[in-house]
Amino acid sequence: MNILVCVKRVPDTETRVRVGSDGTSIDSSGVKFVLSPYDEFAVEAALRLKEARGEGEVVAVSLGDDSSQETLRSALAMGADRAVLLQGEVSLDGLATARALAAEVEAHDASLVLLGVKAADDDQQQVGPMLATLLGRPCATAVSSFEVKDGAVVCRRGVDGGTETVELPLPAVLTITKGEYEPRYASLKGIMAAKRKPLESKEAAVSDSRIRVAAMELPAERSGGRIVGEGPDAVPELLRLLREEANVL
Repeated sequence: MNILVCVKRVPDTETRVRVGSDGTSIDSSGVKFVLSPYDEFAVEAALRLKEARGEGEVVAVSLGDDSSQETLRSALAMGADRAVLLQGEVSLDGLATARALAAEVEAHDASLVLLGVKAADDDQQQVGPMLATLLGRPCATAVSSFEVKDGAVVCRRGVDGGTETVELPLPAVLTITKGEYEPRYASLKGIMAAKRKPLESKEAAVSDSRIRVAAMELPAERSGGRIVGEGPDAVPELLRLLREEANVL
């Protein structure tokens, strides 16, 4: 079974983000970029499926500029067999990204396409379902674990109060969330091997983004805490403040 995993280069979640001088983007100077954590779950899921079946190929694909090669090398170090960089501008328009990815997916014989449930930077959760729609394939989102059998993929999704099981015919598109697939650490052997694995770069047909960022600003600084009293005698005042000032009651 051949599996294609779509990955994205994002700022490290521990990075202290600063707004750029243009007021519509982040200042990337000094920012460490990584493989999106949810995409790591997708890569791990693909590798485990290949290992369990003992055959197949895992291909990592990313849309971006040359800097995204580092992200793809991370996926290769984890164990992906090869990678494809689609050269094109990444925007907030999920449909533009999905269209670029769909054109590449159609060129591969991939029974399963995996993505992280969302990108750690824009948090939109759009590209996976849009990609499935463009390909005409069934889609399951926020999948915590799955198994492939008899030409179908059986997915488990966490829902309020329990677990939902969904069965989809192959080929299919899944978006993976935190659950069974804790990402493996890349070994030194894997990191060295990643340098020799094939990484193809090609121009992507990316449609113009229909979304523009009007402004970007950091959240307001939190005000200091307040002590309204001590012991049971403070409860009435605390309730009044929660109701009249915080508006949470």
